[in-house]
Amino acid sequence: PDNFFDAVFTDPPYYDNVAYANLSDFFYVWLKRTVGDLYPDLFATPLTPKSEEIIADPNRQGGRVEAEQFFEEKLTQAFREIQRVLKPDGIAVIVFAHKSTEAWETIINALLKAGLYLTASWPIHTEMEARLNAQETASLASSIYMVCRKRAKEETADFAKVQEEIRKNLQERLPEFWRQGIRGADFFMSAIGPAVEAFGKYAKVVKLSGEAVSVRELLDFARRVTAEFAVRQILENGHLGAVDLQTQFYLLWRWSYGRARMEFDEARKLAQARGVDLAALERQGLVENKKGEVRLLGPQERQKWPERFSTMIDVLQRACALWKKGAEKELDDLLQSTFGPMEAFWQVAQAIAETLPEGDEERRLLHGLLGHRPRLKAHGPDLFSN
Repeated sequence: PDNFFDAVFTDPPYYDNVAYANLSDFFYVWLKRTVGDLYPDLFATPLTPKSEEIIADPNRQGGRVEAEQFFEEKLTQAFREIQRVLKPDGIAVIVFAHKSTEAWETIINALLKAGLYLTASWPIHTEMEARLNAQETASLASSIYMVCRKRAKEETADFAKVQEEIRKNLQERLPEFWRQGIRGADFFMSAIGPAVEAFGKYAKVVKLSGEAVSVRELLDFARRVTAEFAVRQILENGHLGAVDLQTQFYLLWRWSYGRARMEFDEARKLAQARGVDLAALERQGLVENKKGEVRLLGPQERQKWPERFSTMIDVLQRACALWKKGAEKELDDLLQSTFGPMEAFWQVAQAIAETLPEGDEERRLLHGLLGHRPRLKAHGPDLFSN
C-alpha cells in the first residue's frame, strides 16, 4: 500500500561496475543441476535472465548513451516505487559508489525524478582496495550512504542562491571529512552528498535566463569548491596564491589518484576544476592519453620539456631529472632563474612527495631534490633567503 514503510534501505547496482547476472551464471548452472527440479520456475532459462537487469551495459543495450538512459529509466522506476510506499515522514537510505561523475549524475537524476531528495549523507569505508578491478585504476574505498525523504514542496530556486547553499554545506562538511581521514577520489565523492542536499530540496533550480540547471552543472560546481579546499589542505593552507593552476592540478591528481589511470572525461573534469586545459597538458608532455585513458607522467617518464619554464611543475620535474643525472650546474642555473627562491616551490615538492608511497621513484627524486636545497642556500644566501 501507499505510505506503508517507515524506512527503506537499499544498495542498488553500481552503474557499470559489476555485471551481477554474468557473475551469477557460475553458481546458476550448478544450482540448476542440484536443486533445479525443486524450483523449476526459478531455473527455467539456460542461464540467468539478463535483458531487464538494471546495469549500464553498452554491449547489451546498444551503446553508451543507450546504456545510461536504460539505467536511469529503470532506476527511476525503482525509486518511484520507494517513494510511493514510504510514509510522508519516512526515510530511504540508498548506498552508492562510483568513481565517475557520469554515474553519479545518472543516479541523482533518478532520485530527483522520483520525488526524493537528500537530507544527509555519509561516506563509509566499504570497498576492498585489493579487488581486481581496483588495480591501476582510480577506484574508491568508500560508499556514500544517502539519506533521502519525500519532497513535500514543489519550489523553484535561483542557481546563485543554491550555489551559496552548496558552498556553505561544503565548508561545514569538508573539514569533517578531512579530519576523518577521507582522501583522494573518495574525498570528491563524499562532497556530492552535501551538494545535492542543497540542490535536491527544490523541484527546479534555474539560472537568470530561466533555463533549468542540470545535475551535471551542480556536480561541476561542487567539484571546483572541493578541489580548491583540497589543494589548500594539501599545502597546509600555505602559499596557494603563489602556486600556478597547472601545478595545483598536478598536486591534486597525485593526491587523489596517485599513479592510477583515469578515463579521459573524468581527467578533463578534474582539470577544469582548476581551470586547466587537459589537451594542452598532453601537448606539453605532462599527461599521456592512450585509447581514452589518461595517465599523469612523473619526471622519470616525461619526454617533452618546454622551451620556457613558466610553471612550478615543469621546473620541479626538470629539476628532478637534472638531479638524477647529477647535472648540478644546470640544476642550480634552472632553480636560480625560476622558482628556486620561493618557499612555495619547495612546499609543493614536499607535498607531492608525501602523496606518493614508499619506494616510488618520483618520491625518491623529490626527496633528493629537497636534500639539494641546503647547498643552494649555502651558495646563494641572498638569492635563496625568501
